[in-house]
Amino acid sequence: MRIYLDNCCYNRPYDDQSQFRIYLETQAKLYIQELIKQDKIELVTSYILEYENSKNRFL
Repeated sequence: MRIYLDNCCYNRPYDDQSQFRIYLETQAKLYIQELIKQDKIELVTSYILEYENSKNRFL
């Protein structure tokens, strides 16, 4: 299975975790990230995502 994560997913762990919905989305993103590390799913990207990230002034 391949999966595409947009910038919102990557930034979700840095959002206010006191909101339950945000917390659940963060946990889902971290779980997906672990599956990617274990090679159970494949992460795909796009030039648009790379472009958006290149415009971020925060490393």
